Amino acid sequence: MPTNQKLSLPIMGCGTWAWGNRLLWGYDPSMDYQLQEVFNLCVSNGVTLFDTGDSYGTGKLNGRSETLLGKFSQAYSGSNQENICIATKLAAYPWRLTRQSMVNAGKASAKRLGINIDLVQMHWSTANYFPWQEWALLDGLADLYQQGLVKGVGLSNYGSKRLKKVHQRFAERGAPITSLQVQYSLLSTYPITELGLKDVCDELGIKLIAYSPLALGLLTGKYSEKTALPKGIRKLAFSQILPGIQPLLGCLREIAENRNKTMSQVALNWCICKGTIPIPGAKSVEQAKDNLGALGWQLDANEVAELDKAAASTDKKMVQNIFQTK
Repeated sequence: MPTNQKLSLPIMGCGTWAWGNRLLWGYDPSMDYQLQEVFNLCVSNGVTLFDTGDSYGTGKLNGRSETLLGKFSQAYSGSNQENICIATKLAAYPWRLTRQSMVNAGKASAKRLGINIDLVQMHWSTANYFPWQEWALLDGLADLYQQGLVKGVGLSNYGSKRLKKVHQRFAERGAPITSLQVQYSLLSTYPITELGLKDVCDELGIKLIAYSPLALGLLTGKYSEKTALPKGIRKLAFSQILPGIQPLLGCLREIAENRNKTMSQVALNWCICKGTIPIPGAKSVEQAKDNLGALGWQLDANEVAELDKAAASTDKKMVQNIFQTK
């Protein structure tokens, strides 16, 4: 039976895509001690939502992020311990075709975590390419809730039209949707400005989570056309995007200097001002501390308007997730 326990989400969370990902983020098991420190620092400062996925990790490290989060959460003892919320996304793999396959996937994630999942999420919709597959998987997600195996259910990469259909289906099952996460940042305003997702989520009582709020690092101010770019896939993307976003970065930098904040902190605070819950990643204590500096203050209306204008006029945007529906 459902626990009927209302999930309380903080105003900012922590994304753990990098925890186990060698290909894009250069993960190495030697980082685990520092990642535990990141976890502890976040929780003790009220950042209690940790977003992961059963596909996170590369090669033999698949599921590594979940395993680490389970280990860290069980080792933690301190303030806000009771508020820790582990949110995992179950991938719509082509071989997952039945509702039971999603229930089994949820149980496998819980086993890696060593604890029950707090918030289970559909990682992406198959509506754009295998629409017949999706409803069975969504029913499996609702089954996890109705069997009391999770406290809440959420979605990822859904647009307004699809969200309304799924919300109706879940309402009929008595499984309220807690959250929806989409790619949202100053370089990816599409979900709100074009899909109108914030208004729909507000209407349906759904929390909107912003993943990649720093645009893979482009909004941190760390990279420019004159500095060394990150290795791998990000290098190609950054070299194409950076030349067209200089006015936006300039606006971010000016506000950051006036506020005595970092550019990352301003970019994250902007997401919060828009009524979303940003989930920036952190691989080091320094990055986690920088993220935490986005809390406890707020941009004023003029600063938000300046950033909105700069974001709207950029020549380049982040590429939208190919699974994002309308």
